[in-house]
Amino acid sequence: MADKISGADIGADAHLDEGEKMDTKEGTVSVAHEPPAAFIDGNRSMYLDSSITFENYVYWAKRSREVEKHISTDDAGFAYWKKRLFSKRSDVTVQNTSTITEPNDKHTIKTNGDGTGDGWGITETEWEQAQRAGRTATWGSIFYLITTDILGPTNVPWAISQMGYGPGAVLYTVFGGMAGYSGMQLWRIFVGLDSTRFPMRNYGDVAFRVFGNWARILVNVLQSFQFFLNVTLLIVSNGQGLAQMVVGANGQGFLCFIAAEVVFMVIGFVLGQIRTLQRLSYLANIAIWLNVIVIIMTMAVVHQYPPNYEASLTSYETPKGPVKTSGYWPEDSTLKNKVNAMMNAVFAYGGATLFNELMAEMRRPYDFWKGFIIAEIFIYVCYLISGMVVYSAQGQFTFNPAYQGIPNSAYRFQTLGNAISFITGVIAALLYGNIGIKVFYNVVLRDIFHFPDLNSRTGKLLWIGLAPAYWALAWVIAAAIPQISNLTSFVGAACILQFSFTFPPLLLVGFNVQNDAILPEEEFNSATGQTQRLDSGMKRWVRGYKKKFVWNTFDVLYAIGALGAAGLGIWASVTSMHQQFAEGSLTPFTCANPAG
Repeated sequence: MADKISGADIGADAHLDEGEKMDTKEGTVSVAHEPPAAFIDGNRSMYLDSSITFENYVYWAKRSREVEKHISTDDAGFAYWKKRLFSKRSDVTVQNTSTITEPNDKHTIKTNGDGTGDGWGITETEWEQAQRAGRTATWGSIFYLITTDILGPTNVPWAISQMGYGPGAVLYTVFGGMAGYSGMQLWRIFVGLDSTRFPMRNYGDVAFRVFGNWARILVNVLQSFQFFLNVTLLIVSNGQGLAQMVVGANGQGFLCFIAAEVVFMVIGFVLGQIRTLQRLSYLANIAIWLNVIVIIMTMAVVHQYPPNYEASLTSYETPKGPVKTSGYWPEDSTLKNKVNAMMNAVFAYGGATLFNELMAEMRRPYDFWKGFIIAEIFIYVCYLISGMVVYSAQGQFTFNPAYQGIPNSAYRFQTLGNAISFITGVIAALLYGNIGIKVFYNVVLRDIFHFPDLNSRTGKLLWIGLAPAYWALAWVIAAAIPQISNLTSFVGAACILQFSFTFPPLLLVGFNVQNDAILPEEEFNSATGQTQRLDSGMKRWVRGYKKKFVWNTFDVLYAIGALGAAGLGIWASVTSMHQQFAEGSLTPFTCANPAG
């Protein structure tokens, strides 16, 4: 019995479908691909066609990368602003991105002869124009977007306080390096499989093309769960901040903590009705600079004022006393403390979840590595400097988030940090909530229960009810577990660690195996979408794995190690939550503010 071969699942046992032919003389399997729904109309089904072979994806990805070499990026990103600032106004022109030109030629490239239709009646130029129209980001803007998404070092000082200077610096360096390695793995897969004919949009698309639909569903569900928990974390932190602002320097004007969380939730109710992210883009662009203001302000103020002893006692049961710092693990640090601190470090580098989405917006995805490397270095430096500076001033009293560790005696600075973070928190929560609801709707409600498209009249009505329900459920979790450090540790272990350290190496191994299994004598016909292979199944996987045996084995062990760390992190966070409820002053649905 022959095997059905597809790029998503090499060697999956199935009968040959109509259109697949077995050549018994040559011993080859021909896999034909009939065109799916029109690619230009935005139909999602075109991205989930398992009959499209791996060779098909790779062929068009190579074509796209070759074409992109001739695409100018002078009208966007760093180059654009350099030209605007240092060139004469008459010299500044905007290039039309709907056509592709050679560096020294004004003529449009015709990558499919003279623009004649392909086997599906669509010219190559039409494919290019349709799929490149929305790709405008350059590597300069990618640096900005990655920094905006990842940079948030308000939990770094607390993590370092649980590890000490030495282990803290080492762990943030190690995880920074690992995050860089994993990010480059995602980049390698993306440029190898994405094309204007078969564009990839998100992490789930990558998983589908490497391992199949089951992997796409797993990734999308976990991604939606992560965004939901991110909203929960923001409700906790901003509830703390709002209650802290209302209390004031004299301790008057008390606002119940759970009521403060309700206020933030209601804001999400109202603004969560915005279905498109475009309307939030302007606010999102200034979020990074607001975060930088809070970071610099916190580092300056903590050296002028004592720690927030009350907040530290309420949340961490830390008795008042002299500030102590440690070059190595603190004497009272337990295994759970160390693991929770490590998971906070994992959380700090959690941007890989959206890397594929960012590359999908680029004119030249191959250039992603430039913006990524610079962003990683910038973020790493910010983390270490802010973490060490705050820890050196507050020692064992370091609070999470750091700006809420500013005492009431410095109320104006404490309020500045809370107010700015409240604004950026609303922006971030809306972004996470928006994406989270959409992923959940498409993966669960549409794929499984066949709900209508969100852009339809019924879909829009469903959104009106989904957004409040989403925020209400997030509030329930936030109110039930008012422990931001332990919650952060749980999110880092259960979700972020998978997207940043477990999935990338496994996906790259799957990509390498299928790519390296292709034999020189095997053929792919771009006109018909037909692939001819000499074999299939386990033999093909073994051959592909052996081609890069050392690297593949290293990546498998790397992924297993990440899974082990995830299990340890989940154990530490859950047991710490239980212990803190049992021994601490905080209770679920408490009125007392964890930030004092």
